[in-house]
Amino acid sequence: MQTSIRANDLDIAYEVTGSGPPLVLLHGASTSGRATYAGQIAALAESFRMFMPDARGHGATRWDVAGGFRAGWLVDDLEAFVDALDLRTFHLMGYSMGAMTALGLAVRAPDRLRTLVVAGITTARDPRARVAARLLDPDRIARDDPTWAAEMTRTIDATQGGGSWLRLLPAIAADVASQPLLTPLELRSITAPTLVIAGDRDPLSPVGQVWELSRQVRDGRLLVAPDSGHDVLGRRAALVNQALRDFYRSTESVARARTGPEMDAATSPGVDTV
Repeated sequence: MQTSIRANDLDIAYEVTGSGPPLVLLHGASTSGRATYAGQIAALAESFRMFMPDARGHGATRWDVAGGFRAGWLVDDLEAFVDALDLRTFHLMGYSMGAMTALGLAVRAPDRLRTLVVAGITTARDPRARVAARLLDPDRIARDDPTWAAEMTRTIDATQGGGSWLRLLPAIAADVASQPLLTPLELRSITAPTLVIAGDRDPLSPVGQVWELSRQVRDGRLLVAPDSGHDVLGRRAALVNQALRDFYRSTESVARARTGPEMDAATSPGVDTV
């Protein structure tokens, strides 16, 4: 079951499932929270109440990409989303595009995060921008991956309008190439315990850059999953899930200390359990 909430002049669609402290899950480009975290949802449902918003232009969060697409807007959307749900502090996890959004909020509002998990991301421009331009090229997708093209037609165009994914993906790639980079000083301001996850063969996130990211945040940890690329969450789900369990267990007392006064997620406005 999906619902929506008004935030930052958008009707942000989201799913909620699980029981426990709030965990916000941010998906990657062209997909959804349910698809991105298909290998993690069941493993986390007994420990967390998971909120999975659709980014603007994705799923049922309508946005005309003719108006532009900026990573900074996604951070604004996320901040407005958690404010609308009255989640003063929460756990946050992001993958790829969602990981960049998560890092942006962690820099902007470090005290709001109990923990942070980011996967499939670095803060360097190259090779991320170059590889993203190739991977998100609609002509290449239509030629080399018609199954993905059909899936985006079904999941994006159905709610955003015909041909939307053909415009959305190049806009995202262009933003990756031009978005401001987070500086080492900004990354150092992230105070929440942080787990960085990467596949050892991810062309978007070379291991050396991922290692550097994990060292630049104050309390960083790193998981490099063998024999996996950018699809690390799905391809190495068992390994990732064990790492997540270990991470949340080892940081439980710190996360509890970072919990501020907030409305319980179960009684937050606009929340439905699925």
